[in-house]
Amino acid sequence: MKRLGDMLLEPGAFSEIAIGNAALVRAMVESGVEIVTSYPGSPTPEIAEAIRSIPAERRPFRFEFSTNEKVATEVAFGAALDGRTSVVFFKSVGLNVAADSFVQLPLMDIAGGMVIILGDDPGANSSQNEQDNRHYALMSYMPLLEPASAQEAYETLKVAIRTARAHRTAVILRLTTHVCHMKGLISFAALDKQALAGSHNSGGGFLPVASECIPIAAAVFPMKRRALERLAELRLEADASALNSLMPGAAARGPGRIQAQGGSPAPRRGIIVAGLPWLSLRDAMEASAAEGRPDVLKLGWIHPLPTGLIARFLADHDEVKILEELDPVIETQVKALAFDAGLHTRILGKAGIEEELGEHTPTKVAAIMSDAWPDLFPMPAARPALPGRMAPSRPAQLCPGCGHRSAFFAVKAALGKDDITVADIGCHTLGHLPPLRMGRVLLSMGHAVSTASGLALSGRDLPGGRKRRIAFFMGDSTFFHAALPGIVNAVYNSHDVLMILMENGTTAMTGHQDHPAAGRNFNGPAAAIPVRKALEGLGVDNIREVDAYKQDELAAAVRSALDETGFRVVIAKHPCMLKFTKAARRRPGFKPRHVTIDQAACTKAHACVSLFGCPSFQVVKDGRVSVERELCIGDGSCKQTCPSGAIIDGEGGF
Repeated sequence: MKRLGDMLLEPGAFSEIAIGNAALVRAMVESGVEIVTSYPGSPTPEIAEAIRSIPAERRPFRFEFSTNEKVATEVAFGAALDGRTSVVFFKSVGLNVAADSFVQLPLMDIAGGMVIILGDDPGANSSQNEQDNRHYALMSYMPLLEPASAQEAYETLKVAIRTARAHRTAVILRLTTHVCHMKGLISFAALDKQALAGSHNSGGGFLPVASECIPIAAAVFPMKRRALERLAELRLEADASALNSLMPGAAARGPGRIQAQGGSPAPRRGIIVAGLPWLSLRDAMEASAAEGRPDVLKLGWIHPLPTGLIARFLADHDEVKILEELDPVIETQVKALAFDAGLHTRILGKAGIEEELGEHTPTKVAAIMSDAWPDLFPMPAARPALPGRMAPSRPAQLCPGCGHRSAFFAVKAALGKDDITVADIGCHTLGHLPPLRMGRVLLSMGHAVSTASGLALSGRDLPGGRKRRIAFFMGDSTFFHAALPGIVNAVYNSHDVLMILMENGTTAMTGHQDHPAAGRNFNGPAAAIPVRKALEGLGVDNIREVDAYKQDELAAAVRSALDETGFRVVIAKHPCMLKFTKAARRRPGFKPRHVTIDQAACTKAHACVSLFGCPSFQVVKDGRVSVERELCIGDGSCKQTCPSGAIIDGEGGF
C-alpha cells in the first residue's frame, strides 16, 4: 500500500484502498482546486488529515482551518469570486453557523466555482441532532449531489467541481458519516497537468460590475432569477447524468411480467434511492427472491432532481418505494411530480416516524422493505448475540487525566445547590454525565454565554433574598469559534454571569487541531492570540487563572467569583492530556506511569469512582478499588479526591 501523501500525488492512474474522506482529496488534486478551507467537525476532519499527509512544499493548493464555518465559507467564496476554484468542508451543524453567507451564494456569479462538502450525520454519531441539510439546498436554490460510497465520493466531487466551474456557482456535495469513513478499493484517474496549472475558469476573475455581487433590494430579483434559471439548466444535466443509474430487476430479465397469486400480472415495482441507503438496499435485495426483485433508480443528483428520468421511471411502474434517510425530501418532490404529470403510480413513502429516525442500516432497510412488500422481502431475523464477543454498551466519558474532570470536581465543590450551570460544545460537554452533572442546557457552539445571560435576567430570587447564581462553561476553541459576540454582549449589557473557561490549548474533540491561541496553524507558526488578552481586549477586567489540577485553588477562585457581580471569568487551564501523553510516548526513554491504591489506607468510600469518575478506577466484588493500568496515565489529579489519601503514585514517569 502506498503512503497516503504519495498516493494523493501519484501521476498515473491506479487503484488503492482508501477511506472516502481521503478519496476526496485526490479528487481535489485531480481537479486542480486552488483554495480549501474548513472548520473541524466530524465526520469530515480526516479530509484535513489526508491533506496534511502531503508535504507542504508539494501541496498543490492552499489549505486553512478558519475560526468557524462562516469564516471558512467566506474565505472560499472570496477566492472563487476571483476565479480560483475553492472547496470548503465542515460537519452538518456547521452549516447553521455558515448559513447567513451560505444562502447568498447561488445569487452570485462565482467565476472560479465553489464546492461545499457537508458531512451530514444520520444517527447523530457525533452531533447534537440529525438535521437533514438537503433542506438548505432547496431553500437556497443550490445544486446538491450525493454519493453512496467512497468510490462515488471521489467521482462525484469531480463532477461537482466541473459543474461549479461551468455554471459559475456553488455546489453542495452531501456526504453522510459512513460514506466519509467507508474504506474500499478505489480506482483513481491519472493527474492532468493542465488541471494542475490553476486559473481554470476561462471567464476570468473578479466581476467588473460591483452590483453583480451586491444583493440589495434593486438587484435581488435579477439575481434570484439567475439562480432559478441555473437550476432549470442543471435539471436537464441531471436527467442525462451518469451519477444516476437504473438497475433493472427480475421483470426486465424475464420473458414477461411475473404472475401474482390468482394468475393476474404482479404489479410492476420499483425503488428510488439515493446515498448510503442504496448499499443497505443492495444487501436486502440479495436476501430477496431473485425472480421478484424490483427495478431500482439510484439518484446521484438530489437537487435539482432529474425530473424527466423520475417521471419515466414512475410511468413504467405501478408501485414505487422511495427509500431515503431522515426527512421525506425526495418523497415529497416525487409525489408532487407524479400529481402534476397525472401519473397513477402508487408511491410508497415513509411508513411512520421510525423511518425518519437514525441511519438506514442493512437490517433497518430490510425491515422497511419487508413492511412495504412482504411477498418480495423476507423479514430479517434478529441476529443472535455471541456470548463473550459483544462489547457492553458504555457512555462517552472524559479521558483519564483530563483537566476538565479535575476542574468539574473542583467547581462542583464550590457551587451551591441552587446555582445553575450551562454547558457548551466540546469535550467538556461530557461533564453533564454522572457523576459530575455539570451543565443543564445545551444548544450550540458558543451559546452558553448568551443563554446564561438570559437565565441571569429572569430576576428570580431564592428564599431569604439570596440571588440565584449562573455559571457557564466554555472551551478555548469554542471561545474563538462562536463565543466572542456573546461575550461582547454580556460585557456591554452588564450581564451578571460567571464564565468558567476550560483552556486545554487545542481543539481536542475533533482531533487536536490548533486554534488562534496555539501559536501555530495548519501551515506552520502563527501569531498567538492568548485567551486572556482577547478577554481583556473585549473589556473584561475580572479574570482569574488557575491550573485545573489545583482543585482547592480552583474551587476557591470559583467561590470568590460567584460572590461577585458583573461579567467575570475563571480560566481553568491544563493541557489536553491525551495529546500530551501521545507526544510523551514518542520521546526516548518513556516509561508508562500510573497511580495505585494503598489498600491498607483505603476506607472504601469510593469517592474516586462515584464522585470523581475516572474510568481508570474499578470496584471489584469485595468492594476494593483497583487501578486499570492500561487506562491510567499517572497524572495524579485523582489523589486530591480521596478522603483517606489511599491513592498514591505508582512506578514510571514521563
